[in-house]
Amino acid sequence: MMLVTFGCVLSGMFLGGSAHASAVRIKDIVDYEGIRDNQLVGYGLVVGLNGTGDRLTNTLFTRETLVGMLNRLGVNIRDKAIQLQTHNTAAVMVTASLPPFSHGGSRIDVTVSAVGDAQSLTGGTLIVTPLQAADGEVYAVAQGSLVTNAFTARGPGAVATRNVPTSGHIANGAVVEREVPVLLGAGGIIHLSLKNSNYTTAVRIATVINRHMGRGTARVDDPRTVAVNLAGRNVSEALYEIGDLTVTPDTMAKVIVDEAAGTIVIGDNVRITTVAIAQGNLTVQVTNSPEVSQPNAFGAGQTAVVPRTQINVTTDREHKMGILSDGPSLANLVTGLNALGVGPRDMISILQAIKADGALQAELEVR
Repeated sequence: MMLVTFGCVLSGMFLGGSAHASAVRIKDIVDYEGIRDNQLVGYGLVVGLNGTGDRLTNTLFTRETLVGMLNRLGVNIRDKAIQLQTHNTAAVMVTASLPPFSHGGSRIDVTVSAVGDAQSLTGGTLIVTPLQAADGEVYAVAQGSLVTNAFTARGPGAVATRNVPTSGHIANGAVVEREVPVLLGAGGIIHLSLKNSNYTTAVRIATVINRHMGRGTARVDDPRTVAVNLAGRNVSEALYEIGDLTVTPDTMAKVIVDEAAGTIVIGDNVRITTVAIAQGNLTVQVTNSPEVSQPNAFGAGQTAVVPRTQINVTTDREHKMGILSDGPSLANLVTGLNALGVGPRDMISILQAIKADGALQAELEVR
């Protein structure tokens, strides 16, 4: 049994789990081996800025890139590059995700971010930029007008900015030039990767698949991987059937606490042993009201500031010690804490103390 006594004058928000877990589709809790996005990146120039681009005297890479681009277009100014003073150009990094099964000619979204000292990319246009993957091959080419959803207003004594004007987005801004081959079920085996590693959930998935598609079709390799034998089957149709099967995922006994936001998330399987909790509030108020003391009109002396300090101490005596019994469910745990008049911020300290005592039968993660 444990006694917890402390004071706190804070407020927050409480989030709890559901009383009963519900069945979900397998495709919502697993990833299929080989079906994934591929990250692309490229370096390019944004032109057409309204004087908010890079200062070429400071960003030499922007100047060299601009000179190189003009040279390829037949404008040779390399001997006079030092005289370039335009502020309408900015060097940028372009990033995108290439979805699986993307074919040549399809379009994907891109994100454009300033590299140099540009103040804003609003109103700019991205010039043709090849996008490469980790293997160094070009898989898409981006170009188009940027949308930043941001603005900056400047005055002699103040600057107001909304969102981030140095990062923009181009919807359907890149054309796919090369396809990434996806080999499903190579060797007749495909692996399902659980998004949340859990042995119980993996076994339940394998059991449901074997019941639907025949014994021995699925096996559990580890807490995150379920291997499915699709030899002799159409892989696409089999994955469609497997994806729509439902299981009840297992959840770990875990409490997540965000002290900065005052948020608590308690899992459905969290249990505690009997503890006694006393929770109260202590408030100390110090008021300093200095007064000015002046001598009489015809008397000797000087004007002085005399401190006047008042201290008030108040204690909330309504909260008393309570017994929080063994909790067979999350609902009982939450009900017990609420019955003590405990706020979310106070719950954080209580949960930490209960965990330190060993009465909280769950993992406590503090962020």
